[in-house]
Order: sequence, then structure tokens, then C-alpha cells
Amino acid sequence: MRLWRVLPWDPSAPASQPGHALWVPREYQGSGRHDAPDRYGCLYLAEVAVSAVAEMLAPFRGTGDLHPALLIRSGRQLALAELELADDARLIDLDDPAVLVAESLHPSTVATGQRAVTQAYAVGEFERHSQAAGLRWWSTLEASWIQVTLFDRALDQLSVHDIQTLAIDDEAVVAAASLLGLA
Repeated sequence: MRLWRVLPWDPSAPASQPGHALWVPREYQGSGRHDAPDRYGCLYLAEVAVSAVAEMLAPFRGTGDLHPALLIRSGRQLALAELELADDARLIDLDDPAVLVAESLHPSTVATGQRAVTQAYAVGEFERHSQAAGLRWWSTLEASWIQVTLFDRALDQLSVHDIQTLAIDDEAVVAAASLLGLA
């Protein structure tokens, strides 16, 4: 399965360090949708490139001001990493109504902005499904975009396919900016 991640890229960083496409920023986690750094670290990925870019640009939505500085974080140029998740990796598909019923979840619970709620169900899924690589769910920015929260226990099932630095005229940046009111 092809997945996408946007990150402040350092081409010389080893996998265990900031700037690498497979680095899990566990020590900085705690406020994200499925964060539980005392239990696991996670990577937030997307099934389409534009979704990964939009998630990174979302804090600037509605400003009407897309400029190159929005594509820099921690002093590094943002890059779009194309990753490959092993075919046999198991994701708990929270976009599947049958899974929601089986897990006693409601769509409003999955999509709420209340982090205490989303973090609690993520921990429950992590504990109940010890072989699961992560969660598959819809973006709250655009419901047709599917997101993946990959638990760090599944990193050995993930590989880097390609990485490209982002520019404001890249197709995914332009599309994300349009959706977010940045262009």
C-alpha cells in the first residue's frame, strides 16, 4: 500500500533521528488525534499525497496567503515522502461501517476534535488488536481522503519509496492550498 507523509526533511538523517521519513517523533507526541506516547509512537500518513500536504498546511487555512515560508518547519524544507506499507500489514479500518459496529464506535467519535476521545479509542484499538499496524480513517478536512495512523510497532513493515522537497507550485500543494483557502 502506497502512503504519503510530509515532514521537515534532512537527507542525511538516519532512520532513528528527526528529518528521516521513518522517524517517529514520540517524544513530541501527546496532542495529536491518536497520540498515546506512554503506550506507542505513531506516524500520521495519508493514502493520497494532497491529503498529507493539506494536513500540514491546515493551520494556515483561510488566510489566502500561500507563500514559500509555509513549506518550512524546524528550519528545514518540507518534503513529501512516498512510503510503502507491506501488503500483509493489517489496518483497523474505521471507514468501514462493519468495523465501527464491531468496535462499538460511531462516526462522530472517530471524527471528533476532542482529543481525549480519539486518543482513548486509539489506545483501546492498539491494545485489543496486538497484530494491527494501525488505524485507517477519513480526513476531517475532506472525507474522501483516507488517513492512516501507523503504530510504531509496524515500522518494520514500512519502507521509503521516494522523497521530494515541496514547492508552492507542486500539484499537491496547489490542490491542498485551494481546498484550504490559501490560494
